Amino acid sequence: MQLAWKVDEGSKVRLKDYDPDFVDKHTDRALATAEIEKLSEELGELQQLLAAAQHHSLFIVLQGMDTSGKDGTIRHVMAQVNPLGCEVRSFKGPTSREQAHDFLWRIHRVVPGRGMISIFNRSHYEDVLVVRVHDLMPEKVWRGRYAAINDFEHILAQHDTIILKFYLHISYEEQEKRLLARQEDRTKAWKLSSADWAERKYWNDYQKAYGDALSKCSTDEAPWYIVPAN
Repeated sequence: MQLAWKVDEGSKVRLKDYDPDFVDKHTDRALATAEIEKLSEELGELQQLLAAAQHHSLFIVLQGMDTSGKDGTIRHVMAQVNPLGCEVRSFKGPTSREQAHDFLWRIHRVVPGRGMISIFNRSHYEDVLVVRVHDLMPEKVWRGRYAAINDFEHILAQHDTIILKFYLHISYEEQEKRLLARQEDRTKAWKLSSADWAERKYWNDYQKAYGDALSKCSTDEAPWYIVPAN
């Protein structure tokens, strides 16, 4: 049963070639929810082994357009994981202190130690996405970061860090539906800002930037997976 597409090292990714509505055999929401609960329990059991062995760490990166479901994925899939052994971090724009260092400094200082799991809601990949789309850095700078990211992740892998990276793939139309639903839901309206709507005009630019990031930074030891998320 296919749940996601693995990006092979060296392949060229065009996100328009991937169907965000793809569900394979998961046409029954109740059955899919039950399977998520089962897999979540398995993750909890595997986490206990990870913590007991103290040999490996697990580093999970979640990326996607606004409303792609990063928060919900963490909440539901990792429901049975012991929070004492798992850290969730969300990265916004760098602070003045972080800007005084190289772009990977704020990432490297919080990667998981042995026996731990870290989940990044957005990550160092913002430094080849936002800075590119909004022309915040010269092209020579952000293009050079692909190699730096690969070297960084290679170092982590050499030190027994298991790296898994997931791009939650939604369509332009689905994002609009979710933004409107969020706007009308009092319990979620706080998550919505004018910037969310403003960013939509850069949709195609982000799709190209993501395609390049997934193409250039998916390796055997730090693979990217494209998850249909409509």
